[in-house]
Amino acid sequence: MKNNLRVERAIKNMTQGELAELIGVSRQTINTIESNKYVPSTVLALKIARVFEKPVENIFILEEED
Repeated sequence: MKNNLRVERAIKNMTQGELAELIGVSRQTINTIESNKYVPSTVLALKIARVFEKPVENIFILEEED
């Protein structure tokens, strides 16, 4: 699964730390998600989507191998 999290943050001019604080995780968690090293839980993905006011599938995209 890939994601557009870094782009969405840039559009909102938001740091990883700011996003982390809004959804109650560490900045490192946001970094690992953006680097595609960690796939967030459903709850975390929905919290992220809520911050950006977009459907979760606009931020997280399934790939062929998923």
